[in-house]
Amino acid sequence: MHSYDYALILAFFALVLLPAPFLGRFYYRVMEGRRTWLTPVLGPVEKVCYRVAGVDPGTEQSWQKYTLALLAFNLAGFVLLFAILLLQQYLPLNPQQLPGQEWTQAFNTAVSFVTNTNWQSYSGEATLSYFSQMAGLTVQNFVSAATGLAVLVALCRGISRRSAQTLGNFWVDMTRATLYGLLPLCLVLALFLVWQGVPQTFAHYVNALTLQGADQVIPLGPAASQIAIKQLGTNGGGFFGVNSAHPFENPSAWSNLFEMASIILIPVALVFTFGHYVKDLRQSRAIIACMLALFLIGGGTALYAEYQPNPTLNSPLVEQTAPLEGKEVRFGTTGTVLWTETTTAASNGSVNGMHDSLNPLGGMVALVNMMVGEVIFGGVGAGLYGMLLNVLIAVFLAGLMIGRTPEYLGKKLQAKEVQLLVVTLLVMPVGVLVLGAIAAVLPSAVASVSNPGPHGFSQILYAFTSASANNGSAFAGLSANTPFYNLMLGLGMLIGRFGYILPVLALAGSLAMKKTAPIGQDSFPTHGPLFVALLTVTILLVGGLTFLPTLALGPIAEQLTLGF
Repeated sequence: MHSYDYALILAFFALVLLPAPFLGRFYYRVMEGRRTWLTPVLGPVEKVCYRVAGVDPGTEQSWQKYTLALLAFNLAGFVLLFAILLLQQYLPLNPQQLPGQEWTQAFNTAVSFVTNTNWQSYSGEATLSYFSQMAGLTVQNFVSAATGLAVLVALCRGISRRSAQTLGNFWVDMTRATLYGLLPLCLVLALFLVWQGVPQTFAHYVNALTLQGADQVIPLGPAASQIAIKQLGTNGGGFFGVNSAHPFENPSAWSNLFEMASIILIPVALVFTFGHYVKDLRQSRAIIACMLALFLIGGGTALYAEYQPNPTLNSPLVEQTAPLEGKEVRFGTTGTVLWTETTTAASNGSVNGMHDSLNPLGGMVALVNMMVGEVIFGGVGAGLYGMLLNVLIAVFLAGLMIGRTPEYLGKKLQAKEVQLLVVTLLVMPVGVLVLGAIAAVLPSAVASVSNPGPHGFSQILYAFTSASANNGSAFAGLSANTPFYNLMLGLGMLIGRFGYILPVLALAGSLAMKKTAPIGQDSFPTHGPLFVALLTVTILLVGGLTFLPTLALGPIAEQLTLGF
């Protein structure tokens, strides 16, 4: 590694960690309806939204009504996006006259963007019109991220309120999350990206003559606006097929740095938002410490792996250097590894390199980041409510060890809460192990694998892990645009999204109704180094017990065949 590699890493953490506490406080004030510096500008717009939608912002909902509103909203979004993709050829802003998607691919794409997964079995510039990209995908990028933020806020209220029957109003939370939480930041980032060279236009594709005398079609489109929300909303879907490796999506070292930092900016800020809800920022610092520890362990392991020369190329005639296959040579090995670590830790499917070309150990780090539930920062809202589930599991284990009823911030965890936690522990195994096992034994599904042996198994494993974790990144090498994979991966995305949201909202409702007992000297502290260590071990232990056998069949077996 060179000095500029270390400078990149330091600049990345500075761009994320320095503004996060202030942004976290801003989100708390926004979601609770308190006045902020944006209120004079966006307050009237917010009121108009409520008036048009017929929503009373002063009326709160029980967790059941909150859940029904969320499900209805997401179902309507799915139906609308599915229709747009199917009927694309009849809709405006289609200068290339692109046809509609085949129905299983349209189903997969609609589910993908509604669930904040953004898995793509197509190339955007060759498949989707400007209208589909904007009115379909970009809109869902906003509202799927806002949905995750709303669920998190509902859980924060459930933990912090006492003897309450309500969790807020889903329609109000969605409006505030979109209007205040996402739009202003996206506007700033989009303008920055346009300055860096990302196109934002409705012009036709450009036909050019290359130096070799060949004809080339240069795709254009309103890319900057979608790229801004795809990163800030931890979505990740590329406007162009090769995603953030495309020079129109990621044209410079500056765009690479700021896009990468924007991926985890909001998830880190929301940890501080949680601290404001429970009136104890020590809880935020403990969670951030655990997230950073897991991130650094994974990042350090991946960097070590990707800087090792490939022993199969060992020859006195070949200089032994870190292989650059699949890396983004504009940004170097560190730039590609840091992007891979960030996106797989943050539920963002964008890529600036080829995961299929990673060393087995580097690919395993990306898999583990997703297998633990996308809680190392994770998606907007989704990452933190996933982490809080692990916090409650760690508290439960601590209670078992010391022989007393587990409690978190004065709320006792009883049978109902533990049952809901167990339900969430089944989400990833069902989505990854059950659906992945079906794909691994069906000849038609195995035919989509491009590599034999452990690497081919890793391709299948990665696809279902990415779908169930609502990440959306692809290992590549797997021909996923088939009816089987479109439908099965779509099912995995639905399980991974709503398999968490439903028990989380039920848990929030149960905790909100509880009284808060005073925290005494005998209470287990959840803000110190001991708890950080317990939480970290809990996450790794649960993930390891669940997925280690499959990792042994894939990346671990492949690593052993390389001899290092």
